[in-house]
Amino acid sequence: MQDIDYFQKALHEFNDGNWYGWKTHDSDGNKIPNADRMTYANIKVIKDGASIPSEADVNAKIQELKDADTAKANAKTSGKAKLKAGEALTDAEIAALFGA
Repeated sequence: MQDIDYFQKALHEFNDGNWYGWKTHDSDGNKIPNADRMTYANIKVIKDGASIPSEADVNAKIQELKDADTAKANAKTSGKAKLKAGEALTDAEIAALFGA
């Protein structure tokens, strides 16, 4: 996954999902190029009652998601090695290999 994917996935973890959009114009009325829109500074709330989480909270969630993906990949790798060696698997390895 690319960083922008983690960024969007992290944002969806706050305020029950689809609560944000991207600003199309800056405070001076200038159009923000599409390539520059998906940044923390350009988040806008599109759902009543939602609020923008702090940048630190978003970054912490991104790291949490990355760590979970890394742990899953590591469990899959070690699980394959254990299967080849005829060793017992952990629950995390089973889940990583078979989606259980």
